[in-house]
Amino acid sequence: MNSINPDDFKVTKSIRLSEIPTNLFIDSSDADKEEKLDKVQLKLSALQDVMYAHNKYGVLICLQGMDTSGKDSLIREVFKEFNPRGVVVHSFKTPNSTELEHDYLWRHYLALPEKGKFAVFNRTHYENVLVTRVHPEYILNENLPGILSVDDIKPEFWKNRFEQINNFENHLTQNGTIVLKFYFHMSKEEQRKRLLRRLEEVEHHWKFSAGDLKEREHWEEYMKYYEEAINTTSKENAPWYIIPADDKEMARYIVAKIIWEEMQKHTDIKEPELDEKAKANFDEYKKMLQKQ
Repeated sequence: MNSINPDDFKVTKSIRLSEIPTNLFIDSSDADKEEKLDKVQLKLSALQDVMYAHNKYGVLICLQGMDTSGKDSLIREVFKEFNPRGVVVHSFKTPNSTELEHDYLWRHYLALPEKGKFAVFNRTHYENVLVTRVHPEYILNENLPGILSVDDIKPEFWKNRFEQINNFENHLTQNGTIVLKFYFHMSKEEQRKRLLRRLEEVEHHWKFSAGDLKEREHWEEYMKYYEEAINTTSKENAPWYIIPADDKEMARYIVAKIIWEEMQKHTDIKEPELDEKAKANFDEYKKMLQKQ
């Protein structure tokens, strides 16, 4: 467990998802993983308090992965020690009528973190180059100039959209938002087991959606487009991390550790100090309060 190096999961060159393991098979009990996670949780919580007082950076955590890959439970476990005012979670579903009256990035701008806070995007702006690649007919809902049918969506369209996303993330990082992106790399077999569990265990019935089975039929297409998206948009200022997701407990610990390690690089994040004039008058302030 101590040998886990966040850089091992960072995408710094072109990758093939088929060559990346979905499970590390580390000989460690679930209790040990949870204990390790608990320690990182507490450190992240303390860091968030300092970051809130520092008030210069926001942190955007982007989570992407196939259905059942563990994004929801990771959010619950990794961020549960945070002050509720310090982290906001946004789950982006099918755009509504108001959102479709704007460009596809508009709703994501609205959800960006304030200075001193974390925002978690559970499904992200990358849905616009993932789900829409598998189902290009969804693009027609955006009512774009020159796009009257699926046949009008040429390769140049997707190239431009990737460039727009890179520019979007460049804009964020140049203005004080730390962007970390995590892809939950789960095997198709593990997804099958998790979907079956939702059908077999009554307490998990509410999680099941027949739509998950329909999307599962497009597994190979999704892998192709995830691979392209990751290779095209993993940049030094906004890197992708590929997280083996067959083991949920391990995935949570890896993500938490990566966030912690990345935040340590921002050595300027410190609690602000009172100015010397205020410090010099402490005794006077105490006397004033003692008289009241």
